[in-house]
Amino acid sequence: MIEKKQTGLIHIYCGDGKGKTTTAMGLCARAAGFGYRVLIYQFMKDNSTSERQVLQLCSNITFVDGLSSEKFSFQMTPEEKAQRRLYYAEQLSLVTQKACQENYDVLFLDEVIYTIGAGLLDEALLLDFLQNKPEHLEVILTGRNPGEKLLHMADYVSEIHKIKHPFDRGLPARKGIER
Repeated sequence: MIEKKQTGLIHIYCGDGKGKTTTAMGLCARAAGFGYRVLIYQFMKDNSTSERQVLQLCSNITFVDGLSSEKFSFQMTPEEKAQRRLYYAEQLSLVTQKACQENYDVLFLDEVIYTIGAGLLDEALLLDFLQNKPEHLEVILTGRNPGEKLLHMADYVSEIHKIKHPFDRGLPARKGIER
């Protein structure tokens, strides 16, 4: 049995560059390789991401399913946005309760910061959880433009800045590389 950490810290990977999720998934793989139990939920993504396919093979990494299909917030109707606000509040509650009740070591909330910025999740819900999380639980957050309260609460903040990206030339995201 792996000894529990005494202090779980909060990580933020943010910015407009490619690699936020990739970096966080690497940290999840590292933690799982050490023997920690990892729980992952991906906001604003369906259940078919390439990184998910391989990490699901690891017995101590658990993914909580999201929607079977998803689109960018700017493509949503006002009705869809209202539905997502309810859905994502419920999902955050479900995932954080699972992390606490089942004594996970690491919780990764992928794109939670983007979800907040898009108006699809109330930041106060996340802040409340972070203020009251189990002491040993390591929490990883990704997305663009975190608010000042999240930045202040985090122990690690790494900004990934885009200098150049193929999307700027009109090339879509490629499976296995960007998604």
